[in-house]
Amino acid sequence: MFSRMAKRGKLGLIVVFALVISVVFLASAEVLMPEASGTKVQKDGKLLVDSSNSADGYIMVKTAQDKKRMKLRISIGGSALNYDINSNGDFEVYPLQFGRVNYTVTLYRNVEGKKYKEVGQVTVSPKGMEDELRCFLYPNQYVNYTADTECVKVASDLCKDMTAQADIYKAVCNYVVSNFSYDFIKSVTVKPGMLPDIEECWSKKMGICQDLSALTCAMLRSQGVPARLMIGTLGSGTPHAWVLAVVDGEDKFFDPTAELNASSKTDTYTTERWY
Repeated sequence: MFSRMAKRGKLGLIVVFALVISVVFLASAEVLMPEASGTKVQKDGKLLVDSSNSADGYIMVKTAQDKKRMKLRISIGGSALNYDINSNGDFEVYPLQFGRVNYTVTLYRNVEGKKYKEVGQVTVSPKGMEDELRCFLYPNQYVNYTADTECVKVASDLCKDMTAQADIYKAVCNYVVSNFSYDFIKSVTVKPGMLPDIEECWSKKMGICQDLSALTCAMLRSQGVPARLMIGTLGSGTPHAWVLAVVDGEDKFFDPTAELNASSKTDTYTTERWY
């Protein structure tokens, strides 16, 4: 009798221990980071694409070192997204945000002025992609962060006891609105083509629309909430950026610029692309 009770007691302790481990695991969101695994690499000319993790919604791309400016085009059918890409031989991350389709990746090298010449092209087929939202859980060129980025660390502390996406979303959005302001000076001095700067936004506690939106996306993604950085126009054509998160399967719109009273909440939003 005692033996059976002892066994039950041990079993109960094991179950309790397993539950505790499970709770701790759920409360500590894993910060997903991209990697060039090297299991599927395609090379053409000056272009090298590591699509080992395309099922997770991203590719890693690099070029041979070159003094000339490079551009990357990722296209599907008649649609294309154009990017700048560094020419120092380092990998950069690009999302496959259109889901389970074939992507054509083309590299262009500057010849002179605004003229570019194609110097490499490959096709990527993200076989095995089960979750088309997964790419919005990783950093990329537009939402650029690491596990050591300050806003990611703060998001981890802010949401450490949260497991519900709705709670995480609310906490992050409230934090951004309560702790940041809009940078009106940068808004009139920023150069066309500049990428969002999450680290500068964090250190200054202010930024323009794309900085604030990218920072929000980084905090949400690091805590397991898919978040798209939306790029488009506001009203009659003013360039703008905002956030479209997916919370429990439902799209949630968040415009930190409007929440900070730096733009109108009643203007029409027109989406051009998203990252």
